[in-house]
Amino acid sequence: MKILCIGRNYSKHAAELGNEVPEEPVFFGKPDSALLRANQPLFYPEFTEDLHYECELVVRIKKVGKHIQEKFAHKYYDELAVGLDFTARDLQDACKAKGLPWEKAKAFDGSAAVGTFVPKAQLQNPYSFRLEKNGKPVQVGSSDEMLFSIDRIIAYLSQFYILKISDLIYTGTPAGVGPVEIGDELVGYLEDRENLRVRVK
Repeated sequence: MKILCIGRNYSKHAAELGNEVPEEPVFFGKPDSALLRANQPLFYPEFTEDLHYECELVVRIKKVGKHIQEKFAHKYYDELAVGLDFTARDLQDACKAKGLPWEKAKAFDGSAAVGTFVPKAQLQNPYSFRLEKNGKPVQVGSSDEMLFSIDRIIAYLSQFYILKISDLIYTGTPAGVGPVEIGDELVGYLEDRENLRVRVK
């Protein structure tokens, strides 16, 4: 099972971090040990002092594919969930400043929280989601705001990887990312239904 993540897929998020808007999808990977399933707590890592949440739509691949044409990409998934791409922002900034890879800031154990998958037939397209931190809204997003659509992402990634059943694709985060502290509670919604709850310990 692979976890593939898209970066800078919302223009306002790229702007809030001072990044250029990409001309093609930017992606990175996480190991399977990064997966944090619904309602499991996240233990604040000891190696960072600036842990951030990034809420996004997650797609689960349902059949094997390689070199998938964009017009057929919708046939390769039928479920979505809300996910959190936890990021050690201080480590990421230090790596970026040196031109180094930043997997240690993004791909550590527990850094990929994911909610309960919902059939896309039960959702309205474009797909909407939001995140609340301690009961207050902090992020709101919709699939129609993405720079690269879900189908475009699947087609693009399948140039480089064989996509396999149960692979997860994190599709990018909208503006509003921010820090978490021990004791915080993050609740993600898919449309108006609670989909994900993570407590930081």
